Amino acid sequence: MPADSAPHPVAVFDSGLGGLTVLRALRGRLPLEDYFYFADTRFLPYGDRPEAFLKERGVLIAEALARRGAKALVIACNTATAAAAEAIRAASALPIVALEPGVKPAAALTRSGVIGVLATTRTLHSERFQRLVGNHANHVRVVGQACPGLAEAIETEGPQGPAVAALLDAFVEPLAAAGADVVVLGCTHYPWVAEAIARRMPPGVTLLDTGEAVARQLERLLAAAGLLGGGQGGLTVATSGAPLAVTATVDRLFGAKMHVEHWEP
Repeated sequence: MPADSAPHPVAVFDSGLGGLTVLRALRGRLPLEDYFYFADTRFLPYGDRPEAFLKERGVLIAEALARRGAKALVIACNTATAAAAEAIRAASALPIVALEPGVKPAAALTRSGVIGVLATTRTLHSERFQRLVGNHANHVRVVGQACPGLAEAIETEGPQGPAVAALLDAFVEPLAAAGADVVVLGCTHYPWVAEAIARRMPPGVTLLDTGEAVARQLERLLAAAGLLGGGQGGLTVATSGAPLAVTATVDRLFGAKMHVEHWEP
């Protein structure tokens, strides 16, 4: 790790900057951890990549983060989890928390018997997602809505952009028409536009973001391994792509300017 960083941070990685919503939840619950956030923007969007590539890339990143000194890994990307979490776990000795859509809590919360899932095409078509539905939501109707281009539009324009609004109009309407009363935000970018999604749904609809659940699971794993705490709340942000572009996106989404370094696993 760089000299100004703690030697054993929690590593958080995503294909882009959507995982900052997970990082926000992690820092809220575990403020005395140090964090290394890696945005693999060189290969954004992951949703368009073959599963074999995502497995290979995910393992490569996990191994490089371990060498860099990470004490735990959070896969803050639903697409990477769906395609590569099992391969990463098999290849890494780090405690790992992997993100997945909140189908289980949504199925428990619904009153109408219909839940909606907004996610990437890759996530919805993955075997992992199908197992999740089969194990926890057989008794309800699950309306999966693929959202091609939405994550990229949020990063490019920010949550208030016109392309974002047009995509939300197209993707949210089918869930409202189906009568979903719980909507799972199945991509880390989507909490940035949660209010806009809620406005397009009938009153009283519940939106589920899994960031808090990920933070609780990380706390449990670190405590079980005797690794909890020891940091100072530090944060390093790195990208495999263009640091200046990522800096601008972080500022647009997070409302804070911060240094972004270039790092290639």
